Amino acid sequence: MANPVAIIAEGLTHKFGHLVAVDHVSMKIQTGEIYGFLGPNGSGKSTTIRLLCGLLHAKEGSVEVLGYTMPRNAEKIRDQIGYMTQRFSLYEDLSVRENLEFISRIYSLHVNVRRTRIKLALEKYQLGDRQKQRTGTLSGGQKQRLALAAVTLHEPRLLLLDEPTSAVDPQSRRGFWADLFELAANGTTILVSTHYMDEAERCHHLAILERGKLVAQGSPQKLIDEIDALVIQIETDSPAAAQKYLGKLDWVRSVAQMGARLNVLVDRNTTEPVARIQSVLDEQGIHARTSIIRASLEDVFVAATGFRKG
Repeated sequence: MANPVAIIAEGLTHKFGHLVAVDHVSMKIQTGEIYGFLGPNGSGKSTTIRLLCGLLHAKEGSVEVLGYTMPRNAEKIRDQIGYMTQRFSLYEDLSVRENLEFISRIYSLHVNVRRTRIKLALEKYQLGDRQKQRTGTLSGGQKQRLALAAVTLHEPRLLLLDEPTSAVDPQSRRGFWADLFELAANGTTILVSTHYMDEAERCHHLAILERGKLVAQGSPQKLIDEIDALVIQIETDSPAAAQKYLGKLDWVRSVAQMGARLNVLVDRNTTEPVARIQSVLDEQGIHARTSIIRASLEDVFVAATGFRKG
């Protein structure tokens, strides 16, 4: 049985002056799933998330969150939403525990509930031995765990994360995502914006945005399976020279160097792409082995956004 829908958006549009930041975006997000927003800077990821939770009013379209029409009922679900920004936003002059105490009071948690949840949060996010430490002296990963602890103290049904791992190391990011999966398994719906492909692959579903438009959405696996392009891998001792010639071809979307290999993205309806590429390289005296390989999520992103590398 499918999970109930947590968010339904239809035709969301928002402008900043003459700039269309979000352009008729529609989506359905299931309860308890991690839904990712992937796109370059300025693509509308953060604006879309703010529209979905009622922080911004859409110029056009409609959105329903947790059964409430937004933004008219934004105040009614305020206590059911947690919002973690890209920039660390807690007080660096306060200790870890003082920050959690302060946030719990903002959420008006009863004193007994407050004590219990802070104790559990310190244990869960491995901050028990740091609770008296001034927050400004924590490492990036520790600050990230503290921010997640703070934003989940009131046990929100919906968690909004705006590029939350941009300033931490890979190991801390891995631990952070383990925490997100645990929250989702317990019924929390999570919206996360990111520009990391490995993070996007972890999401249950993705929306790829480009200049405010929703250009692709679905599970990472579905997006890879249905990519409207072919990926040709070239093994050669002259990758720079091969990239130079292939990048000039009109029917080649992108050329990316991957170590000693090149990955070439071409339209799916291209006739005999392997033979054509091999012919171009042979004409230039470039020895190479050419074959079709399975697409990656990065290839999906390039194909969907029209971004050209090479």
